[in-house]
Amino acid sequence: MKNYSILSNVYFLGGFATIGGMLFGFDISSMSGVVGTQRYQDYFNHPKSSLQGGIVASMAAGSFCGALLAGPLGDMISRKRTIMLAAAIWIVGSIIQCASVNVGMLIVGRIINGVAVGLASMMVPIYQAEIAPKNIRGRIVSLQQWAITWGILIQFFIQYGCSFIESNAAFRIPWGIQVVPGVILLVGIIFFPYSPRWLADKGRWDEALEVLANLRARGNKNDPAVQAEYKEIEDAVNFDRTLAARSYMELFRRPALRRVFLGMSLQSWSQLTGMNVAMYYIVFIFQGAGITGQKANLQASSIQYVLNVVMTIPAILFIDRWGRRPVLIAGSTFMALWLFLIGGLMGRFGSPAKLENATTTWAIQGNDPASHAVIACSYLFVCSFAISWGPVSWTYPAEIYPMRIRSKAVSLSTASNWAFNFALAYAVPPLLESIQYRTYFIFAAFCVAMTIHIFFMFPETKGRTLEEMDELFNSDVPAWKTHSQPASHLDRDIEELKLNQDQAAHHADNRSSDSDPDHIHPHDSTVPPQVGGTRQKMEEVPGEKTELPGGRTEPPGEKTELEHL
Repeated sequence: MKNYSILSNVYFLGGFATIGGMLFGFDISSMSGVVGTQRYQDYFNHPKSSLQGGIVASMAAGSFCGALLAGPLGDMISRKRTIMLAAAIWIVGSIIQCASVNVGMLIVGRIINGVAVGLASMMVPIYQAEIAPKNIRGRIVSLQQWAITWGILIQFFIQYGCSFIESNAAFRIPWGIQVVPGVILLVGIIFFPYSPRWLADKGRWDEALEVLANLRARGNKNDPAVQAEYKEIEDAVNFDRTLAARSYMELFRRPALRRVFLGMSLQSWSQLTGMNVAMYYIVFIFQGAGITGQKANLQASSIQYVLNVVMTIPAILFIDRWGRRPVLIAGSTFMALWLFLIGGLMGRFGSPAKLENATTTWAIQGNDPASHAVIACSYLFVCSFAISWGPVSWTYPAEIYPMRIRSKAVSLSTASNWAFNFALAYAVPPLLESIQYRTYFIFAAFCVAMTIHIFFMFPETKGRTLEEMDELFNSDVPAWKTHSQPASHLDRDIEELKLNQDQAAHHADNRSSDSDPDHIHPHDSTVPPQVGGTRQKMEEVPGEKTELPGGRTEPPGEKTELEHL
């Protein structure tokens, strides 16, 4: 047994890896804070709304490509090395962006930064999910969203301070300082362990067991929790190998299709809430609410960013107690309410306006109560997202797929996120210019639709191991009843192993052993060959029984996952 090491602490590993998410937050705030400043507008010749949308959306375009690349890279070179690659690419993109002399160079730098964000935003949640125990998996993956909010907040205050500089350094310093988190991530992640599930999938069983023992029991490979989880991983990997195919085409065939659709739709819905649009164009939104002047606008924005950080904390602490479904449903319901109120208030008390930027053509003017109400609803909207969809939209896709397709499936889910991010970042400035306050009604309607979709289609994943997701998604239980399903089988397996180890210790004096007493491998004779393991189903052949891991069988006629769509 090893002494305690911080590199075996799941909270530290999962938290440090989220610097990859912080890169996304830095990028959001570096643009939202400068688009309304006079230095930026003058240097880049007052870009029109469509061009400004293109500048902002270029990062999302790069992220879409990065997310798709991350799938095969995560399988080939490991989760850890893919995160390292993302950090290196981010450094290059930040340098180009900082040195931009025209819009074209700025867009190139943002595209490169986007590739890095796409790689990191897809791979970090997978790495977190694969190292975390089931009872805190939601909390660990939720740290990704918290890191994004911190990145937004930190970069905002850097930009706010630089906004008083009377030179082009007002926007170059915030863009250049983005190199720092990239360097920290690149250097730090070198010392991190590989994902034990990735090691197992590559046949590196001894390393997988060692990493798992370090993460769960300070290096004690005899620990029942370590042996039970190792056995589950082994069963799942061996079962996946019987299915052979690992191509992208498998994602669109049974039994994976349903889960792929759920992951992609959840990430798409997270963008259609309008939250990231609100982050990118917060300056324009508050101008429409009647907040004028650079200083006043930036101060109002800072409150929103602080709320985003603070209100993510309850989700991190309680997501594994509340569950995924209730949090998503409550969050989208409240977001719809605040968006309807914002649109209604601006429609009722606003009027056509001509401001310095061409994007804001409708604003509340000379009506402080209405302006304050819109700002309050905007803050409440951010709070509703931060405590719900922010963390869960990263957690859910990272935990629902089997090992053989997890990396590729999550890459598609994340790519969906960035595809909608690109479309909305590009389209919203023209929308705010042409249909003004009605834009908020569109996003409110999306929130209503996603509430209905979550209720009827998304099962609850709380408390289950990654290897037990097949059983959950192959069951006949409707999504809205999954909260009442039995708890994880892993707990029972651990108890069985504890009992078997106690019995083996009791009879230890009656037999001789040539094995190393400090190392009981899951295949040793003192450990039963099967302690529950995963409960997975293969596609049935009509008239035949389906063989499961451990030699068990299922009778013919079981429903496949596609039939539940």
